[in-house]
Amino acid sequence: MPEIQNIILPLDAGIDELRKIAAKKASIPLSSVRTFTILKESIDARKKSDIKKVYSVLISEKIEKREPFSVPYAGESEYRPIVVGFGPAGIFASYALSLAGLRPIVLERGLPISERIRGVNALWQNGKLDPRANAEFGEGGAGAFSDGKLNSGIKEKELTAFVLDTFVSCGAPEEIAYLAKPHIGTDRLRDAVVTLRHKIEDLGGEIRFGACVSDVSEKNGVLRVLTESDAYKTDRLILAVGHSARDTYEMLLARGFSMEAKPFSVGVRIEQLQEEIDLAMFGRKKDPLLPPADYKIWEHTKAGGAYSFCMCPGGFVVCASSEEGGVVTNGMSYHARDGKNANAALLVGVDEKDFGSEILSGVRYQRELERKAFLAAGGNYKAPCQRVGDFIKKQKGGLDGAVRPTYAPGVTPCDLNGVLPPRISEALRLALPSFDKKIKGFSKADNLLTGVETRSSSPVRVLRGEDFMSLSHKGVYPCGEGCGYAGGIMSAAVDGLKVALSIINEVNDKKRSRS
Repeated sequence: MPEIQNIILPLDAGIDELRKIAAKKASIPLSSVRTFTILKESIDARKKSDIKKVYSVLISEKIEKREPFSVPYAGESEYRPIVVGFGPAGIFASYALSLAGLRPIVLERGLPISERIRGVNALWQNGKLDPRANAEFGEGGAGAFSDGKLNSGIKEKELTAFVLDTFVSCGAPEEIAYLAKPHIGTDRLRDAVVTLRHKIEDLGGEIRFGACVSDVSEKNGVLRVLTESDAYKTDRLILAVGHSARDTYEMLLARGFSMEAKPFSVGVRIEQLQEEIDLAMFGRKKDPLLPPADYKIWEHTKAGGAYSFCMCPGGFVVCASSEEGGVVTNGMSYHARDGKNANAALLVGVDEKDFGSEILSGVRYQRELERKAFLAAGGNYKAPCQRVGDFIKKQKGGLDGAVRPTYAPGVTPCDLNGVLPPRISEALRLALPSFDKKIKGFSKADNLLTGVETRSSSPVRVLRGEDFMSLSHKGVYPCGEGCGYAGGIMSAAVDGLKVALSIINEVNDKKRSRS
C-alpha cells in the first residue's frame, strides 16, 4: 500500500489538490485512484511569512483498508471483572472487556455527565462544592472538564489508533484520526463518552454511578470489593481510580498494597490573549485558515526546571476542586477554541526532597497547598490571582490590564509568592523572563497567574509487574493515571486497553488449558 509522506501545500489548498499531488507522487493516474486516506496533517510554521500544511496520505489504485486492531473474544468467565473508575483508563478497559464478552461491572464514585455538569456549574457559579459531582470524579474523569487533547508521545500506535477510531465512531470529529495534535474539546468529548458508555452497556457491561469503593480484600483467591451499599466478588479487579482518589490511596495503603510516593509537579495557570500567542507563533493575530496557536515551553533554572503543561488555546481557567476547603485550578476549552484567552499550566517538579519520603506525603503536600490557596483568596473557592509583572516583583498589585481572568467562581488579587512554596515561586520568577524571549509576549506584565495547579499527575504509584498485576495482591490490576502509569487522556486510555487485553489473554489461556 503506497504511503506518500511530506506533501507540502499552502494553507488554502483543498482536498482535491492534495489528492492530485499525491497521485502524481505515487505515479497513479488521478482517474484510477480508488483508495485515498489522509494519515497525518500538521502545520509547519517555521517560516511565518509562508506557513504550510504537511500531509502523509495513503493512496492506491485498489480498494484497500488497513486492518484495524480488534479485541480478542473470550466469552464469560466464572466471575465478572470489576473496573473501579470511569475515566479514560476505566472507560477503555471496560470497553475492551465488553467487546471480549466478559461483561464487566464498573464502579464509579461520581455521577453521570449530565449530573456532573449541574454540580460543577453550582461550584463555578455559586461556590458550592459537591464532592460527588465535580471536575475530578464521575463519568469521563477529569478529562470531561479539560481541553480534550488526544496527542501523546506513547509508542503503541495500534492502540492509539483504536482509541481515536472509537471516539470517531462515538461522534468525535473525524479529523482527530489524522491531525498531528488531535483535539476533541470538552463539549464533544462528553457526548462521545456518553455514547461509548451506551456501547459498553449494549455489550453487557454495567456502569454503577455513586459507587465509591471503600474496601478491597481477598480470601481463597476471590476478591471482595465493598462500596457504601453493596459487596461484590471477583477474581479480576482493575483499579482505574484517577489521580484525585486520595481516600482510595489511604484504603489501599491500609490493606497492604505495594505503593510508593511518586514525583509530580505544582504551579499556577498563566493566561494570555490568544491573539498575542497567535502573533508570536504564526506571525499573525488571526487567520481563518489556521487553528488557534498553542505552545510548549520549558526552562532550567537554579531553583529547578519550569515548563508549560496542558496548554488550552482559546480556553478558560476552571475550578477543579474535589475536596472541601481547597482550591485546584485546571484548563478547559471547547472544540471551537474560540475564547479570548489562552491558558496553560506553568509547573515545577517536586519530589521527596520537597514533601518527604512517606508514601502519602505527596498527597499531604498537595492538600496543604490547595488549602493555602483557598484561604489566601478568601474562601468560596475563589482563586488567588496576580499579574505576571507583580509576581516577578513580589508585590500584590491589582488585576487591571488587557487580560481578564476567566476563572469561575472568581479571583482575588494576591501575592502568589506567599502561596506557593519558596522554591516553586523562585523557579517561576526566574523562568518567566526567559519564556518571554522564546515566545514574544508570553510574560507580558499584565498577563495573569492563577493558582494553584496541583493535580497534573498522581503523587502515588501503585506498583505492578510486567503482567500488569499488583506486586502485592493477586488479581488486582493498577491502571491509568491515578495509579501512576499515564499522563493524559490518550496514555490513560491506552493503559486501560493494555490491562484489559492482559486479562482477556489470561482468561483465554485458562480456557485453552482446561480443554
